[in-house]
Amino acid sequence: MGATVRAVRALALLAGFHLLGVLLLAVLGGIDYLLYLFVPAGIAAKLYVISVLLAIPVIRGMFMLRVPRGGEPDGVRVTEADEPELWRTVRELAEQVGTRAPTEIVLTAEVNAAVLERTRLLGLLPGPRTLFLGVPLTQGLGEAQLRAVIVHELGHYANSDTRLAAITVRGRAQILRTVRHFEERAGNAAEREREKLRKKARKAEAKGRTPQEVPGEDTPGRAGVTYRVMARIYTAYARFFLRATLTDARRQEYAADLASARIAGREATASALREIPALAAAHDFYLHRYATMGIEAELLPPRGEFFGGFGHLLSARALELLRMRGELPDGTVSPYDSHPPLADRVRRVEALDDDGRTDENTGTALALLADPGHTLTALEDAVLAPGIRALPRARDWQDLLERSMHSGLADHRSPLHQALARYTGRPATLSALLGLIDEGRLWKLAQRMPLSDEAARAEGRAFREFVRPSLHSSVSGMVLAELGSHNLLRWEFSWSEAARARFPKSADGQEQDLDAAVGAAVADAPDTRPLRALLPGS
Repeated sequence: MGATVRAVRALALLAGFHLLGVLLLAVLGGIDYLLYLFVPAGIAAKLYVISVLLAIPVIRGMFMLRVPRGGEPDGVRVTEADEPELWRTVRELAEQVGTRAPTEIVLTAEVNAAVLERTRLLGLLPGPRTLFLGVPLTQGLGEAQLRAVIVHELGHYANSDTRLAAITVRGRAQILRTVRHFEERAGNAAEREREKLRKKARKAEAKGRTPQEVPGEDTPGRAGVTYRVMARIYTAYARFFLRATLTDARRQEYAADLASARIAGREATASALREIPALAAAHDFYLHRYATMGIEAELLPPRGEFFGGFGHLLSARALELLRMRGELPDGTVSPYDSHPPLADRVRRVEALDDDGRTDENTGTALALLADPGHTLTALEDAVLAPGIRALPRARDWQDLLERSMHSGLADHRSPLHQALARYTGRPATLSALLGLIDEGRLWKLAQRMPLSDEAARAEGRAFREFVRPSLHSSVSGMVLAELGSHNLLRWEFSWSEAARARFPKSADGQEQDLDAAVGAAVADAPDTRPLRALLPGS
């Protein structure tokens, strides 16, 4: 299907949305006319109000003609003077694809690349183009793989995909906003009805009568039913619209993959498709476990390392990434997903004839950036919120780990702390807990902790097995906090594995085992001596 035909169909689908609104308004008008003819004026007037309330969101949806702005990733806009090699590569690839090069390049913090074209006249006239390129891709991909990714995105320009996106995005946004509006009105009406029933139930209970059952959110009742009906009508059209437009979107992805394989090479394209999901998972892990580990302690990694540390993690966990590349998701995708299954895309590319281009552009993609350190620092300024950027910086990653763990342990409060304070009537301390354990009262204390229904019903050994894991975790936290408060705990930073706590050595010079010591304390026949040997003054 050519670009012109796709444009006409996209316009027809968009017009269908407005036609649906006209038909709904006509139906409401017809109902109002019948009310005028056959219903008493007093009752009809109340129904007219409902008709007007239903018509307002329909009319609003019909006139939501502006393409939604925003949603673009934050990043660093780089000129040709800033990044000459990157711009040269992009222009060269655009020429090979046979399309106009981007007007601007924005370096982002996402494991993704994307293109945007700000078109005019519903996408019929071209406009300025932007290439969004994730810096994590340059950290994790080779140059040939990154070229394949760029060609894929430029391929969307060549197929006029970005121009048609203005029409389809507008249609999706209008329909979905109208659906959400009806659903919100229905939800509000149902909640008002539930609140009325709750008040009646409270009055009935106060008078000693059996209250009427209040429906839950899954059973909203009659309140808001007209809004839900209108939402279903638009939802049905939305499904039709999305299925029709996303079929083209998936064809466009296959076409862009073929362009990528033709220009950047089959192996580079297939390996990039395999690599990106692994990089995305690694990046999420990195942000959660490393870059933001000090947020609760109001501390950031050294300048430039918030995003820069991702490269260290990739180098240290190369074997893990190798395994992840071979585990492509092969499940069915949502019928509303604009991308085909990744495994299918990889199979199609790998089934192409061998082009013998396995040894081209084998260098690292990071070399395309003029000054990676400067870019990573500038990315922090562009992406991080002002309040986050203002936080103090750690000296290095080891310092970040130690200060973050010290702060977290100082504030550590588990359900065990609360239960211990209630049970003893005194502040919850490790010393008080060990005394209770020695007195054989640990399991009575455990009964005061939050319990699952199964644990609350259990007795004897079954009860102990239910609560032991929670006790083990809480006691370990208390021990770590106690050691940290006496400056006896050391943490070992690592890019390749989880941080390890280093404990004081025993009298014979052996490093002590916290898990074993805690396990002995929460055993059926508890022994607190191994734990006390870890603590100061024992």
